[in-house]
Amino acid sequence: MTTQTSTNNNGALDGIRVLELGTLIAGPFCGQLLGDMGAEVIKIEPPKVGDAMRRWGRTDPPVAWSIISRNKKSVTVNLREPEGQDLIRRLCRETDILVENFRPGTMERWGLGYSDLKAVNPKLIMVRVSGYGQTGPYAKRAGFGSIAEAMGGLRYLTGDPTTPPSRIGISIGDMLAANFATIGALSALHHREKTGLGQEVDVAIYESVLAMMESTVPEYTVSQHIRERTGSILPNVAPSNVYQCKDGEFLIGANQDTVFKRLCRAMQRDDLAEHEDYATHTARGRNMDALDDIINNWTQTLTVAELELLMDEFGVPAGKMYRAPDMLEDPHFKAREAIVDIDHPTADNFKMQNVFPKMSLTPGQIKWTGPALGEHRNEVLTSLLNMTNEEIEKLESADII
Repeated sequence: MTTQTSTNNNGALDGIRVLELGTLIAGPFCGQLLGDMGAEVIKIEPPKVGDAMRRWGRTDPPVAWSIISRNKKSVTVNLREPEGQDLIRRLCRETDILVENFRPGTMERWGLGYSDLKAVNPKLIMVRVSGYGQTGPYAKRAGFGSIAEAMGGLRYLTGDPTTPPSRIGISIGDMLAANFATIGALSALHHREKTGLGQEVDVAIYESVLAMMESTVPEYTVSQHIRERTGSILPNVAPSNVYQCKDGEFLIGANQDTVFKRLCRAMQRDDLAEHEDYATHTARGRNMDALDDIINNWTQTLTVAELELLMDEFGVPAGKMYRAPDMLEDPHFKAREAIVDIDHPTADNFKMQNVFPKMSLTPGQIKWTGPALGEHRNEVLTSLLNMTNEEIEKLESADII
């Protein structure tokens, strides 16, 4: 199906079954990551309408679903009805990891809280992703990723200081939470190997953002310094900025003393490397505006391609601003199969990002794109629950599945 090749079609999580009850991004991206690494992921969706991600995106038809639900099996279950809740409990007996990202308290109202499911399967690992976590005064608030990004401190620091805080360009809060949810799930699996016991993994989106905020908090507690938006620069670290070429923009990061000297040689400006205003990291930080002007005046005499070759020749960390077309054309992306061709039921020339990270023995695999609604219903219910066609049809006629 894909262009990638492997000597082992089984990912590292082969034999692990995941039941995904999440919706949109924060829970489902965790399911995607686990599925990429070989887990069997059974996606539970509302009957008839399915996950809202099926309808999200800027293309017609939307394509986000094809990525975030790749490798998953779709089963529809009405979680608001007792018969649907009973199906989930029965599926949990055969499940290693359950992922959900409903508002805290929702699963408990359905009789599907951790204590309920633990009684059914003590080995079950229940990964719970929410805006503010399962406890605390804000726990039951509605919590989208964008709000958690603000609470975790990221939004305040994103953008130009002359404008309101900016969105980073992707749903980074949800995706960070999904990554931490995956780390939690794998850690809980390791613990279960030693003890035989599952556990509850409580992932708050705002805490997932907070975890990435470097030394923002201690900077304030120690010296009352509050970080502010700085646009494209890193304060007191120079040169590290985006510079203008004849035909586009280019990022140069040459703030280390030895690297700055190499940049100066590339610019044929060895005098800058010895100048008291630029010779040291501290001096360059004090005079970063003037230094950026000097570099920008030089880069404007070159094309992006010319500058890229020059920076590579002199060993200066640098790169152009990549968009989707650039990624598809780049030889490094191609050599590492970072983007792969995927068979898609309705779209031609369908390409998506590959499975990451790359593992030498169990590299993971994209077996199929996001499934049709309820595509695997009969397969799952008959193979795991030994249900008959008559039982399945009865649940269907009652709008449970």
